[in-house]
Amino acid sequence: MAKAQSDTLPFPILIGDIGGTNARFSILADAETKATDFVHVPTAGYPTIDDAIVDKVFNNPDLPKPRSAILAVAGPIDGDEIDLTNCDWIVRPKKMIGELGFDAVLVLNDFEAQALAVATLTEGDREPIGATLPAVDATRVVLGPGTGLGVAGLLHAKDTWFPVPGEGGHVDMGPRTPRDLEIFPHLVTIEGRVSAEEIISGRGLLHIYNAVCAADGVTPSIKDPANVTEEGLGGKNAQAAEALELFVTYLGRLAGDLALTFMARGGVFLGGGISPKILPELKKPFFRKAFEDKAPHKELMKTIPTFVVTHPQAALAGLASYARTPEAYGIATEGRCWRR
Repeated sequence: MAKAQSDTLPFPILIGDIGGTNARFSILADAETKATDFVHVPTAGYPTIDDAIVDKVFNNPDLPKPRSAILAVAGPIDGDEIDLTNCDWIVRPKKMIGELGFDAVLVLNDFEAQALAVATLTEGDREPIGATLPAVDATRVVLGPGTGLGVAGLLHAKDTWFPVPGEGGHVDMGPRTPRDLEIFPHLVTIEGRVSAEEIISGRGLLHIYNAVCAADGVTPSIKDPANVTEEGLGGKNAQAAEALELFVTYLGRLAGDLALTFMARGGVFLGGGISPKILPELKKPFFRKAFEDKAPHKELMKTIPTFVVTHPQAALAGLASYARTPEAYGIATEGRCWRR
């Protein structure tokens, strides 16, 4: 079936990766030119995304004026007013067209953009975890803890990559070991359940640390996730070190579940802001042990590679790849692309 005309957007194209804490923008002048250096914007620094675009992009004399935009946002897309899950910004494509002058605005899920990147990552843009196995052209999974927990699939069929966005970061997590049973009663819950995002994210790491302290009868001394990571990696704090080990273990369990769900023979890729920062911990046995511990399919799990995405701006790279060659990807734009 021929690609719809709406799949092609007019250049220059603004590409944006909009997370809960940070937004990054770049401009692709045409299909051949390298994208401009990205502009970083803390989302808390502007009341709206429109204000950020006007100040950081439109008012920058070194950047060409974009005619269209492809925005990857951290949240579900279910209408023309798109709320971000962990940010106060609301993306209003019709308003952007009417007031900012765009000809077209396409909105994707943020981990859909990560999946687009995973389709074309080179060996230099990823670090293997566990045995070095080839990343064959087969179905893949990308997940990444950061402000929240993003999850997406990437199906491969008929020489085409099909990103599958979702909200897999909000699935249930449960205890498995005696130590889990001591810790889980102290974890933060949402209406009585432990959501994956509440333990596999920045705040999730802090939640695990607080739960470990509660289980040990110790008063927490750390208030920031980054400090849990620092003191855990440095061995300065026993509860922080265990929290980091459990974080990696829970990430491995979920990654293994998703690998089985998608039969991701092409590999599981860890993106997000946290994974590259805890690479030494991920390379310890905990992650792969939890990933492979999926009886009766342990031998199958050993054949599925896992990687940390080390490309500094993977989502923008994925969006740029799609902007240049939309025909190479099976992305449905209906209900997600607005035009003048």
